Amino acid sequence: MSSVTGSSRTPFLERVAGAPISWGVSEVAGWGHQLTPDTVLSSMRELGLTATEFGPDGFLPSEPTERTDTLERQGLRAVGQFVPVVLHDPEVDPLPVVEDAMTALAVAGAGTVVIAATTGAEGYDVRPVLGDSEWSTLLANLDLIEAAAEARGLVAALHPHVGTMIETAEEVDRVLAESRIGLCLDTGHLLIGGSDPVALAREHSERIVHVHLKDVRGDAAARVRAGGLTYTDAVADGMYVPLGAGDVDVAAIVGSLESAGYAGWYVLEQDTILAGPPSQTGIDPAADVRASLTFLRTLAERPDITQLDASGPSPTVQLGEIGTGQGDEVRGSDG
Repeated sequence: MSSVTGSSRTPFLERVAGAPISWGVSEVAGWGHQLTPDTVLSSMRELGLTATEFGPDGFLPSEPTERTDTLERQGLRAVGQFVPVVLHDPEVDPLPVVEDAMTALAVAGAGTVVIAATTGAEGYDVRPVLGDSEWSTLLANLDLIEAAAEARGLVAALHPHVGTMIETAEEVDRVLAESRIGLCLDTGHLLIGGSDPVALAREHSERIVHVHLKDVRGDAAARVRAGGLTYTDAVADGMYVPLGAGDVDVAAIVGSLESAGYAGWYVLEQDTILAGPPSQTGIDPAADVRASLTFLRTLAERPDITQLDASGPSPTVQLGEIGTGQGDEVRGSDG
């Protein structure tokens, strides 16, 4: 597993990226109104974002150079891609799909392939229970993917995700104990599945190679976990909220990771399902992304969160680089 920690790091705010799912773009058939790439990418830049994950297959051009060029025309760079793939079936070889994704990532200069262990069915509302042999196949495939990524100079991250084969706290613990692959700390999916993302950030920082920052309403998450509400219906009902507006302790998670030397990306994700074009519904997903960026700027002002180096000069954080358009400077205090 390649390391994404270091004593010399890009400032926290400059490691914040976007994701098309925050604009309702999803790989799931029937997942609401789908906005065009130009709409989503231009909105990201208007908010001050300079990086993004690719989004699902079909969102951007399939040819790797064209895909990269599409982002660059909007002033964006790629940081990774979410790749849902079957890992537990011995009759299915996941490597060709993952290799294709890694080729596009390498062309774009992106570093992380984010793997979800899908069921093989459409959507994320139901999933089977794995037997021991299926678990063995899944864990072996995770190590094969990790090795393939490392051979290309990339990092592989397993993404626990509701409705996949790695959802619950027990399943996450088993992956950490029985495989070498790094972890994508998705703060929302982990909480919904019953894990404690704060504890994972504190106790397993060395395994965390990528972060999806989400916030969720705890009451809705509990209903999904108990089987009283499907994941899709919960998303449509607003289970995901802007950072700081829900029940995930985002500040504690970021503080733990920054203190541990995490140097990777924080990808903003607020899964949403659009009922129609924002011009018709009056609901603009960019407003929630803007609120999340505002919350992260408040964290960047706190030396207890960003772990500013007391031994050197006080760093300057350019808040205008993300979402303000004003370029206000905040001088970090020693400590």
